[in-house]
Amino acid sequence: MPKRSRKPATASAVLFKRYYAGKPKQRIEQAEATMADLALGDKIRTLREEAGLTQAQLAAQIGTQPSQISRIEDADYDGHSVETLRRIANALHVKLRIEFVQGACRPDKLQPA
Repeated sequence: MPKRSRKPATASAVLFKRYYAGKPKQRIEQAEATMADLALGDKIRTLREEAGLTQAQLAAQIGTQPSQISRIEDADYDGHSVETLRRIANALHVKLRIEFVQGACRPDKLQPA
């Protein structure tokens, strides 16, 4: 009788098992913080590209250097000032909204379903 094949795991489940299962809570919190930073940088990059602007053009509009825009779009950057984000939002014709979300940093949220 042939063996039944198991349903393949999702990529999220495989990554969680490999890098986070059984690891200290701080590792999961660091991963969530990195994902949040990456999401912000990605959002700015996406909005900039949708507006048809290069990093240099956006930098010129908000009065900074292109390297600053590059750093802001990088997931490792943690020096986001509210004023700089406001200037970027204005230049990209979007509204800046900063929220505090209850329970957003719970380690169990990273675990696969």
